Amino acid sequence: MNSSEAETSQRLVIPRPDDWHVHLRDGALLNLTVADTARRFARAIVMPNLDPPVVTTAQALQYRDRILQALPRGLQFEPLMTLYLTLGTSAAELGAAKSSGKIHGVKWYPAGATTNSAHGVHDIRQCTAALTAMEELGLPLLVHGEVTDPEVDVFDRERVFIERELAPLLERHPRLRVVLEHITTRQAVEFISQAPSRVAATITVHHLLLNRNALFVGGLRPHSYCLPVLKREEHRRALVQAAIGGNPKFFLGSDSAPHARRAKESACGCAGIYSAPAAIELYAEVFAAEGALDRLEGFASQHGADFYGLPRNSDRLVLQQTPWTVPLQIGDGDAAIVPLRAGAPVQWRLVPEPASAQASPGEAGA
Repeated sequence: MNSSEAETSQRLVIPRPDDWHVHLRDGALLNLTVADTARRFARAIVMPNLDPPVVTTAQALQYRDRILQALPRGLQFEPLMTLYLTLGTSAAELGAAKSSGKIHGVKWYPAGATTNSAHGVHDIRQCTAALTAMEELGLPLLVHGEVTDPEVDVFDRERVFIERELAPLLERHPRLRVVLEHITTRQAVEFISQAPSRVAATITVHHLLLNRNALFVGGLRPHSYCLPVLKREEHRRALVQAAIGGNPKFFLGSDSAPHARRAKESACGCAGIYSAPAAIELYAEVFAAEGALDRLEGFASQHGADFYGLPRNSDRLVLQQTPWTVPLQIGDGDAAIVPLRAGAPVQWRLVPEPASAQASPGEAGA
């Protein structure tokens, strides 16, 4: 299986993967979220949509310190930080971010598009100076690709965004590196496939596993609600083919996004699916179902690192084809989170790394 090692039909060994889109939140939640992600991934691009958002290099580095303080002893993990794009983002701040060596992207949230996006940008053309600086610095723009026009159907928001916003943006900024995050549609797959090599996309495991029927099985299912929202089966199939197809423009980004159970099961439930407790295991399940386990290494361990210009990880992750059941909830009390596949089986199990495993480029926990 290329450089992957399929030792038996029941065991898969790949270079330790990275998660190129994750929400770790802040405060007490970090003690749960950091551990779940770090057990599976060597590095992760950490989203900046805290409240208040992470808009400066100093804030990003302070947040990074809090993440590392929450990392359990013995785990290896490197948080890759990002800034939240606002109308006040300056070229000087972007230069400081790049020089830090710790900040690897700038996130554009169209204002009102998703969780904690109120500080985002309504009109990206008002950020021309910042985007020009990002072109010069080689700093990628990470995009939540949905319009917020109330006249656009929620299931069409991504497709319309690509037509109205993304395509013109790439023409105005011909050197800008862009990641279209958590794509959900056939149209997004086609657009990325035809775009220049400076444009890539992440794909979540929940969009690979679920179509929009999952929102309504036996009633309204708030723990299947995310943004961008789940789409029709034809779009899910297009995403699966993109993920297993070997195109280096597509790579793993879980968009694991925890919310407390009480915030999900409410009259106005929050958008987000917490996949971190079984993320790489569920990706393996998708690839195995398609007879494509030999391509998981590229999608999970190579394509993202190559796009971001970072070294590939040298240590290994081992998965065993042994079913286990995801807990009904993670944490307890008011902070309890219901994870993806809660109370149901997953077909692949993470095997702890042997003590002799080669160290990753991540940083040891304190």
